[in-house]
Amino acid sequence: MMMAEFMSQSELDYPFKLLEYFNGFRVSKVIFSACELGVFDLLLKSQESLSAQHVAQELGTSVDGMERLLDALVGIEILKVEQTRATAALYSSSDVANLYLAKGSDKSLHDMIIYQSQTIYPLWNNMVDAIREGRNQNEKTFGLPSEEIFQAIYRSEEEILKFMGLMNSSWVLDGHDIATAFDLSGFKKIVDLGGCTGALAREMAREYESSSVTVLDLPQVVEAAKKHYREDGDDVEFQAGDFFSGELPAADLYILARIIHDWSEEKSLALLKRIHDVCEPGGGVLLVEAMLFENRRGPVTAQIFSLNMLVQTEGRERPPSEYTDMLKKTGFQNIQFCRTGKSYDAILALR
Repeated sequence: MMMAEFMSQSELDYPFKLLEYFNGFRVSKVIFSACELGVFDLLLKSQESLSAQHVAQELGTSVDGMERLLDALVGIEILKVEQTRATAALYSSSDVANLYLAKGSDKSLHDMIIYQSQTIYPLWNNMVDAIREGRNQNEKTFGLPSEEIFQAIYRSEEEILKFMGLMNSSWVLDGHDIATAFDLSGFKKIVDLGGCTGALAREMAREYESSSVTVLDLPQVVEAAKKHYREDGDDVEFQAGDFFSGELPAADLYILARIIHDWSEEKSLALLKRIHDVCEPGGGVLLVEAMLFENRRGPVTAQIFSLNMLVQTEGRERPPSEYTDMLKKTGFQNIQFCRTGKSYDAILALR
């Protein structure tokens, strides 16, 4: 009865919104499949409209299947189509597809999409079990110990690069907003713990040119980052290490971007305490996470991310009060929050 009070008559007569949600996974898979097959890369490279037959031939698919996929992409307004003859349709990319879905663009989210399709999507097939058991589904999905999160993420060089692509793509969208959420110009030495490809670190280096920025990550990640993501004139340094057990390099500011949400509260507190203990007075930590509202009733993105932490890790997303408690327990103070309006928010705390 309560639900009916908030629904219009048209929604009661036909559940448009529910059907949209039901079909959400199908829409996602349409985009995932097109990325994996190389549809957007081919259309961008061609610089002209192509027939379904041409695309199918170039990508090694059936004509019938490709035509259906292309039509669906037109339907969700990612591709454009023109009917030149009664029997032929020519397909071309939209600006959004060229900018975000093709590999060649500086703002490409292609790697994020591949990770979502090949890693997250299979994990979410076991969501019901994750909710019943209250634990991640790495063992059931990938045959790896559920306790060893990074065995699942880094189970091969291919998986390392896939995960790094995801992280790199994230900062294409959110990096500048995070770097400018607070004035960090007073921190002259910044260390990004678990900084992966260095994408966020580069945003920091561009914004605060007088500061030195270092990425600390596991040896295999640092090696891959230097090989695949090092840029000409790169002023971000890379250092191999384990922030849970190894020595932390000296810094005025430590960044933990999408790190705390991976781990249990016990491990997160231990990490924050380690950082606090090596900080000089006035030094601090910058947490980057998708913050829930205090009442946990949103944002929807953060709620979905929290479910993803359940199915993939041992962590969760949190509201501001929980971050405040954790930071205060480990000795930090002067805690500030910034909601960016994007996927990820920023929390700054000082010693």
